[in-house]
Amino acid sequence: MAINLVKGQKISLVKDNGQQLTSFCVGANWGAITTKGFFGGEKKEAVDLDLSVGLFDAAKEFKGAIYYGRLSTLGITHSGDDRAGDVDGDDGLDNEVISIDLSQIEDDIEHIAFVLNSFEGQDFSTIPFAAIRLYEGSPTQVNLVVASYNIASDAQYSGSTSMILGKLYRRNGEWKFGAIGEATQDADLQSSLQSASRHL
Repeated sequence: MAINLVKGQKISLVKDNGQQLTSFCVGANWGAITTKGFFGGEKKEAVDLDLSVGLFDAAKEFKGAIYYGRLSTLGITHSGDDRAGDVDGDDGLDNEVISIDLSQIEDDIEHIAFVLNSFEGQDFSTIPFAAIRLYEGSPTQVNLVVASYNIASDAQYSGSTSMILGKLYRRNGEWKFGAIGEATQDADLQSSLQSASRHL
């Protein structure tokens, strides 16, 4: 049964059968904004969010990033840029997905931070739904959801254009996942990753 994460919650990546979860996906899903048309009807406004990861060593020094402009490194692959969101409602699949193989991650990487940026600077409080989930499968097929973390439209996010979603981190040789859920006003990926480094 999938875990519904709350802010600050940390989970082990050991499955129910006792095996370590080493190969999985972390996906972000979000909806387009509904606005009122000129004659009173509704129209959909595309939302271009960007899911990215920052890689950090044990001293929390930045070692690199995977995002729409650099899609892969050892053990990490990005599915590519989605510039619209779910225009017709939640379709059950994630808009952007990071595929992780922990067995291939370089030995000097101890922290992997997940951030979501609004490319056009759209306010997170106006986005109807957004969520991150960790699951077994592929970018186009969800086999088993391990954990999910919802970031619903909320007034507390007013003015925020970036979200520090969560982190993977090594503890005593074992990888764990933690939900962070900190909204920021960072305008670009570099700034978001600097903010994320303070939550590792």
